[in-house]
Amino acid sequence: MRTFQDKIGRSWTISINVSVMKRVRALCGIDLFNIVEIDDKQNPKADLLERLSSDPILLVDVIFAVCKEEADERNVTDEDFGRSMSGDSIDAATDALLDEIVDFFPTAKRQVLQNLLTATRRFRAATEKQLNTLLADGTFQAKIEKALETSFGSAI
Repeated sequence: MRTFQDKIGRSWTISINVSVMKRVRALCGIDLFNIVEIDDKQNPKADLLERLSSDPILLVDVIFAVCKEEADERNVTDEDFGRSMSGDSIDAATDALLDEIVDFFPTAKRQVLQNLLTATRRFRAATEKQLNTLLADGTFQAKIEKALETSFGSAI
């Protein structure tokens, strides 16, 4: 089991088992069992993972479905849950969800998923480092200001 906090400080537990996967399938139409598939050439296909990464609304719906029993006990609706999810809380919930999905599977598939997840996290860290570098040296800010001046004149 993994936990995360929403933006108002509530702690939520993520635990993936067959019952939870059935609930997610019923409520969201998402089959977490197929988070990564292996094609005929033994290459991983991460279509569902990419879909969840690019659609934060769907992602939060899936996370709510995973946490639904806990939400029901707390009388938290899906709208209340959605209002409490943004930015860092979505990142924390996503990490917890993905780690639990990886742990759900038997060893062979778990290793494939863990490798994919590790590579994804390395890529995310490298991207964040590049963004931080870009923002820190002032070059990016100067380019923004120049673009605004070009678009709106020198009143800025």
